[in-house]
Amino acid sequence: MAVFQLHERLAAESCVVGDWTLSRLLLADDARFPWLILVPRRARISEIQELDPSDRSILMEEITRVSIGLRKITGATKINVGALGNVVAQLHVHIVARHPGDAAWPGPVWGHGAPLRYGSSVRDNFIENLRRGL
Repeated sequence: MAVFQLHERLAAESCVVGDWTLSRLLLADDARFPWLILVPRRARISEIQELDPSDRSILMEEITRVSIGLRKITGATKINVGALGNVVAQLHVHIVARHPGDAAWPGPVWGHGAPLRYGSSVRDNFIENLRRGL
């Protein structure tokens, strides 16, 4: 049986917030956007429809939980949710808090400029806020 392993690019460009029932929750290392990523801990899965029905249901609940919590924590005007997988095939779902006037508004955050990496203390404080608020 195959074992879940986080894709090396996701590991390099994010920080672990925690493990939930199905997914590993990551914070994207780009301080321009409050940007979380859910990665179902299932090996060799690249599409939502490849998950069994129970896991699909859990994933939707986790997406909802992150979306509600992220909006509450950040005061976001809009929450963007996307599962593209064009660069990293491993199934992962982006949940991004958006505000008018953010660095990419109103366009997509993907591919918009160079990431602004978190400083360690700002990142660690934000992760603690996420753990308490989600």
